[in-house]
Amino acid sequence: MGRPRRYDIDELLDHARRLWLAGGVTDVTIRALSAASGASNGAVYHAFGSRDGLLARVWAREAQGFLAFQRDQVTHALNEGGPECAFVAASLAPATYAENDAQGARVLLSAHLDDFITSELDDETRHRLRRLRADLGELLVELSSALWDRTDRTAVAAVQYGVVNLPGTLLLNGKDVADPVARHVLEQAVRGIAAAPPPSRIT
Repeated sequence: MGRPRRYDIDELLDHARRLWLAGGVTDVTIRALSAASGASNGAVYHAFGSRDGLLARVWAREAQGFLAFQRDQVTHALNEGGPECAFVAASLAPATYAENDAQGARVLLSAHLDDFITSELDDETRHRLRRLRADLGELLVELSSALWDRTDRTAVAAVQYGVVNLPGTLLLNGKDVADPVARHVLEQAVRGIAAAPPPSRIT
């Protein structure tokens, strides 16, 4: 029996992304991707190693582009308006991103990086996710330092709530990812976090 035919990875990821958007992450399976793309089950396994690997690659491709966009938004806001504006820009980045790619923003907000760290990943995919985690961590630390001149765990966690947790809750549950009411509430919440830095130690 010969090796499975190789398929273009980006084309397979495009098909998987459409499955994700149409029915949620539960609809993204090796069998479903095989049916949607015309690739055999063996070819899909050969490309991604496992279903976990497939899901991780779909999400990571979106996240990589988004994080570059978010970083640009933060840099511009920091230069133009200062730390609080940069914090707001980081938080609103999914909504801003959604203005050009609403579907990509939905994929990002419907899952979290930690959802994909499993024993089924190959080394390349695991490294990709760890790199994304490190990039996000660096951004959170930079914002915490700019806001309060602090990089302790409590301060970084407060920034994480504003940049990661609140956008996922408010924007995904809104009428659409760029819903203006959800966006307004998110901005006000983040400005509140910026205005009241957390205590140095929470017991």
